[in-house]
Amino acid sequence: MSRLDGHERWVYLALAYALLAISAIAAAVMGGGGPAPAWLPGWPALVPAAAVWLAPIAWLHSRRDTHRALVVGHYLVLIALAGALTAEHTAFMVFASVGYPLAIGMLPARLVMLGVTVTAVVSVAAQSSPGARGSSLSVIAAVALPLAIAGWYVSAEHDKRRRLVERLRAAMEENAELNARLLDQARSAGVLDERHRMAGEIHDTVAQDLVVLIGRLHTAARVSEGPARHHLDQAAELARRSLSEARRSVRALRPEPLEDARLPEAVDRMARSWSESSGVDLALEVTGTPVALAGDVEAALFRVAQEALANVAKHARATRTALTLSYADESVLLDVRDDGAGFDPEKPAEGFGLDGMRQRVRGVGGTLAVESEPGQGTAVAVSVPAIPPAGQDDPR
Repeated sequence: MSRLDGHERWVYLALAYALLAISAIAAAVMGGGGPAPAWLPGWPALVPAAAVWLAPIAWLHSRRDTHRALVVGHYLVLIALAGALTAEHTAFMVFASVGYPLAIGMLPARLVMLGVTVTAVVSVAAQSSPGARGSSLSVIAAVALPLAIAGWYVSAEHDKRRRLVERLRAAMEENAELNARLLDQARSAGVLDERHRMAGEIHDTVAQDLVVLIGRLHTAARVSEGPARHHLDQAAELARRSLSEARRSVRALRPEPLEDARLPEAVDRMARSWSESSGVDLALEVTGTPVALAGDVEAALFRVAQEALANVAKHARATRTALTLSYADESVLLDVRDDGAGFDPEKPAEGFGLDGMRQRVRGVGGTLAVESEPGQGTAVAVSVPAIPPAGQDDPR
């Protein structure tokens, strides 16, 4: 909505009063008058009546779509007053011209051309002499009637096209929303299938092997003594924790820190723990307003941050690391930078780390970029769409 829309009604009201005042002053200065009928009371008496009749314009303008009959009636009386004043004195032609902008600004679309025509007919007829008034009206009617009919037809066609465009726009918006839902459902179905496959593999391989390993360790611990038994107990405890993590992964395939915390808090705890264990200074920054994200999006960001920091600890020999989590309007950004040894990104990587991060990010519709040079450190930049949790409206 433009700045003029809220004040348009006052502009029309001020314009009407200004034209009335100009006409009245000009009539007073010029003196005399036109060939008005004897039954008219004279323009000095009609000016106050016109001024009173102009007062509701602002009120009617804001209700022109709900009180159309009232607006049309008010307009016709106003034009009649303008015609009477013009018949009294030609100076009021200036005031009569207010009918043109008011027809455009207040009348329904189909009546705009008719209002303009009526204003023109009244203005010309009011200035004509009594003898010539009949012939003038005949000429005007011969032009005005077809013009009014044409205006009505054009306005009707315009309304039809406008309604058609609105229906098409609504259909396009509904179609776009449906396509978005179908794409989201397809993506969710694909993610769910992959989760089921991974859960089955973890259950059938890692979890089963850990169960067997725990049993063997308990058996060995029962027949062992001294330091060996202590080490076996520690190994059994580690295996039990790994089994618990594997079973939890089967249940949700979601990082455990995210089960009881939002992504910024989970990343903060993970980053502090990593810095303490690796001995590398880490600066963590969260920018923007954190919002809840879909579980797979948060899991992908958390795992990528975890893997990137693990790579720094294993390969970079860095002294400083920075991790930034940024919430933008349409996306969430994750940046991990270090001042370590760097590497050549064009050379094939020996491990699975970078490829695994790329697959995680692509799985949620995001992108991952790596910038590095030997001796110049490394920067990992991730951008993923800010998809809200299922069943929750987008917070933006």
